[in-house]
Amino acid sequence: MKLILDFFPILLFFGAYKLADIYVATAVLMGATVLQMVITYAIERKLQTMQKATLVLILLFGTLTLVLHDDRFIKWKPTVLYGAMAIALAVALWGFRKNFLQAMLGAQLQLPQRIWTHLNIAWIGYCLFMAVINGYVALYFSTEAWVNFKLWGYAFPIVFLIAQGLYIAPHLKSEDTPAA
Repeated sequence: MKLILDFFPILLFFGAYKLADIYVATAVLMGATVLQMVITYAIERKLQTMQKATLVLILLFGTLTLVLHDDRFIKWKPTVLYGAMAIALAVALWGFRKNFLQAMLGAQLQLPQRIWTHLNIAWIGYCLFMAVINGYVALYFSTEAWVNFKLWGYAFPIVFLIAQGLYIAPHLKSEDTPAA
């Protein structure tokens, strides 16, 4: 159910683009994302910070796209989001000595401190990579190519999450095993 809910807005965006144009697709994306967040809130009784940031940026960049009739805004939204995430994670880690990933997931995952640090650095690198690649596609390719990239570009987070899971698996502490 969660997987369907996560992909719901992008699939509707892609379909609306193929049936109409980027402006209709942007309006559909905005509506689908609002609906997605309403459903998520109804189920979980809260929205994560990332979900809130995504919603705000989609509504902001989507509105600018529609009002100014300029598709560059919606195309640059992912670059802004990923760039902001990379900066926030880096400033927290190296500026404030805080690990946001550990703060958010530490209750669910018991990992050694150095592994949390490696994960945080990996997320910074991943976010920078995604910001740059989206910016490159948005700048140098057609809107059609960018929309296709948005759909098929979901391979990047899937590969990243699988690699991350493989990396942390040997370090997970089970509740039966005493902490070293």
